[in-house]
Amino acid sequence: MKKVLVTGGTGLVGKALEAVIKNHAPTDEEWYFAGSKDADLTNLAATQALFAREKPTHVIHLAAMVGGLFHNMNNNLDFLRNNLLINDNVLQTAHEQGCIKVVSCLSTCIFPDKTIYPIDETMVHNGPPHPSNYGYSYAKRLIDVQNHAYHDKYGRQYTSVIPCNIFGPHDNYKPESDVPESEKVFTVFGSGKPLRQFVYSLDLAELMIWVLRSYDSVEPIILSVDEAQEVTIYEVAQAIAKAFDFKGKLVCDTSKADGQYKKTASNAKLRSLLPDFAFTEFETAIETSVRWYKDNYDHARK
Repeated sequence: MKKVLVTGGTGLVGKALEAVIKNHAPTDEEWYFAGSKDADLTNLAATQALFAREKPTHVIHLAAMVGGLFHNMNNNLDFLRNNLLINDNVLQTAHEQGCIKVVSCLSTCIFPDKTIYPIDETMVHNGPPHPSNYGYSYAKRLIDVQNHAYHDKYGRQYTSVIPCNIFGPHDNYKPESDVPESEKVFTVFGSGKPLRQFVYSLDLAELMIWVLRSYDSVEPIILSVDEAQEVTIYEVAQAIAKAFDFKGKLVCDTSKADGQYKKTASNAKLRSLLPDFAFTEFETAIETSVRWYKDNYDHARK
């Protein structure tokens, strides 16, 4: 029997994994979705207690201190220290307790700020990340370093996935979120011109389950929509406004920072292994996410 522990299991991706597993749960797998109430993963003893209780054979490691652009800019030290602690505690405890496989979740923001596009898996460590979120980025990069170190010393099959920007039901809708919105005037932070690839959380969940079951390399793999599906932040705002049937005004607040202009990622490696995977259409996924937000407004994470 395979026992899968999901850290950060009550967040956006954890909830998506739970939804997918409910529909396609194999009889030889048991899943446990751990949230912050289960354990403070910055604490080694608490992490060890969680693993001792659940006895996982496999781990999907999603837990992290996360935030939008402006939260990162003001708290790089906290993002660095807390994520270093979480990642080291999870990976070392997984090793000590004999976990067969760990799949950790990274982010395209860890890539070098000065680079050529599209970025791919070979370029993670090629230069400094964008200065706005260097604390988070360096902590996440070190997961890849640790994965290789556990593989080299102990033969561990610990790997990582690098998704593009994720959205969907159960997202965190705080004003500091990456794509904020308000009531009568829809204010877009920055110029609206930066380009991003967005992956629907349910699509990402399916891909991460495939990685857990079938991807047998320590090397990271980018889980992203195709380059042709890249959109501007303003186009995202337009899609959200349309899904809300919003008739007000869209305004770009150029006093706010844009962050990186683009971080276009190549999914060529994924496509070579899963050529026929069909991503949900962007506008359809936005509509589904907005419908979930409306239906769950009173207890959505705001």
